[in-house]
Amino acid sequence: MSRSATVRYAIDPAPDGLAFVQDLMNTVSAGKPRTRDLLTDPGEARAWVDQALAQWSRATRERIPHVELGPQDLEELRSFRDDLRRTAHHRRDDTLPPRRSVAVAMRLDGSGEVRPEPRGTGWRRVAAPALIEVFRAQRAGTWQRLKLCRNDRCGTAFFDRSRNNSGGWHDVRVCGNAANLRAYRARRRAQNAS
Repeated sequence: MSRSATVRYAIDPAPDGLAFVQDLMNTVSAGKPRTRDLLTDPGEARAWVDQALAQWSRATRERIPHVELGPQDLEELRSFRDDLRRTAHHRRDDTLPPRRSVAVAMRLDGSGEVRPEPRGTGWRRVAAPALIEVFRAQRAGTWQRLKLCRNDRCGTAFFDRSRNNSGGWHDVRVCGNAANLRAYRARRRAQNAS
């Protein structure tokens, strides 16, 4: 059984390690119809963390960090996830204060390549790979393609694969058509009123 948060919304994951960030962002209660938050129940959160980090490890060839999550860690992890979602939603807003920091060690491997390695315990051990992947995506120019669905009733995190990075809906048929229909009806009402 897949515990992937992104699979719940029937969308393709972001490429490489950025899929881990997308999946973390999609653990929130979102979509149409609303799904449950995967980071509220300790057992469900543990299962999501284990699977998500295993998938991240396969995609990046990094070692899976061992994570122990306590009740306070779940609250902090949800708060970190919310910070990531705000950052993806308000990308051009420089007024957002940095709210979270985690430790990452830089390691020189046997081939001479410098590799980031997650550090810390609890929620920070999950947040470190996420921030590593955000940093990599920023350097590669793909971070701006990880977006939240424009439909406020949805909020699903999706990777925009459009040529000009203009996508705004996680699924045009589900969220885009409904929003466009609402906008059309509002324009018609305004025209009829005048």
